[in-house]
Amino acid sequence: MTNSVSTDLMIQPEVKPFFDPATHTVSYVVRDPESSACAIIDPVLDFDYAAGRLSFENADKIIRHIRAEGLSLEWLIETHVHADHLSAAPYIQQQLGGRLGIGQNITVIQATFGRVFNEGTEFQRDGSQFDHLFEPGERYKIGSMTGLALSTPGHTPACMTHIIGDAAFVGDTLFMPDSGSARADFPGGDAGTLYDSIQRIFTLPDQTRLFICHDYGTDERGFAWESTVAEEKANNIHAGAGNSRDDFIKKRTERDRELDMPDLIIPSLQVNMRAGHFPPADDQGNRYLKVPIDIL
Repeated sequence: MTNSVSTDLMIQPEVKPFFDPATHTVSYVVRDPESSACAIIDPVLDFDYAAGRLSFENADKIIRHIRAEGLSLEWLIETHVHADHLSAAPYIQQQLGGRLGIGQNITVIQATFGRVFNEGTEFQRDGSQFDHLFEPGERYKIGSMTGLALSTPGHTPACMTHIIGDAAFVGDTLFMPDSGSARADFPGGDAGTLYDSIQRIFTLPDQTRLFICHDYGTDERGFAWESTVAEEKANNIHAGAGNSRDDFIKKRTERDRELDMPDLIIPSLQVNMRAGHFPPADDQGNRYLKVPIDIL
């Protein structure tokens, strides 16, 4: 692991956010300023858990935007296996194309939650549900832009930050400065590892734009999802502002003890570890999700 990360601040992609208030998730369309090429980061599928019904309002907004702007979708990128919303990547891909990618440690997640949900041998644990598994430090193209997949585990083993020009999409690794960081108590999570990952993000140039995956808002500022490396280093209540690694671990561990499980964790994990697909249908074409008892 190097001490700094090389990035091209001269490239300033256009970033269009799409905020889902139901899950407090922000999805992004990232456009190459030199072409019509774009990528989608962390698209959300609408799911009424109580009724077991799917809808596509959030995904359709993204699709309409891409079509209205005449863009060509090259990548659908998941920063990690989300536990708070279901991925809309397959639905969007069916209509717009593009390759679906996630970090190569998806295999660790699949092995862990394949056991939790008692999946049979038909559930592949090799990441083959995705079109591409990003390796740490891998560079890839979005039109004329070069993206960089930076491994930033701690929230989950598969978390990656995607750096595209002067923009970095941090997933759940960092929140806005006044919100701190994501939890580290899921299986495979680790507070110390999360701190180390955040510090690696902090080696990016101070002016690098950071795009956050979740925000829960405050009365004072409402909802927000864009920060900078400089702002996070100076003011992040968990990992910046002079907090040491030990300080971070203490604060993160104490905070995690107070947190309830996300409302959609059970359906989200089963679907997202399958690249946004539901478990196979039965002989009548019906699909079902499992509820593990006293395991999570």
